[in-house]
Amino acid sequence: MSAPLTGHTVRVLVGAEPKRVLTREVPEVRVSLEGVVGDRHAGLTRKADVRTPWFPRGALVRNSRQVSLVSTEELALIASALEVLRVQASWLGANLELSGVPRLTRLPPGTRLFFPEDAVLMMEGENTPCRKAGRAVEPFYPERQALASRFVKAAHQRRGLVGWVERPGLIRPGDAVRVLLPPPVTYSLP
Repeated sequence: MSAPLTGHTVRVLVGAEPKRVLTREVPEVRVSLEGVVGDRHAGLTRKADVRTPWFPRGALVRNSRQVSLVSTEELALIASALEVLRVQASWLGANLELSGVPRLTRLPPGTRLFFPEDAVLMMEGENTPCRKAGRAVEPFYPERQALASRFVKAAHQRRGLVGWVERPGLIRPGDAVRVLLPPPVTYSLP
């Protein structure tokens, strides 16, 4: 049996402004079944978009993107690939920055993250890198050319995860995070 997988929370952030990517660091976040309280992505439902092409655009669907997480270690890799000093979680609109979870972005869908004050988050999958996130980084490095388009490649499989709240609670910087991987599934067509 392998050792338990754990990490810790470095930053907790909220993005209250609907049209703005940037989030701001706060001393704690309360999560409800609708997501991070006060965050623009909170809600039980959201409108289908380019990420859900199997539904008509604008149709109401379950909000599986209530929470966005990034990794300190992966942010450093993105910065290195972009040849910039740093990329911060707040620039990418993240709600949580975690450290100590190897290859955070590669955690499989169905992974649960347990926090000390009751909160449990269920991971939906990778937060696919896009030019919009790259454009949010550009103002911090105006001397760098084509940063938005370069971001997509630099952040491939490093952009973090999105998920939803399975159990309400409180999350603070410094919290230990216990990672529970889903049971492995092998599927093949008959």
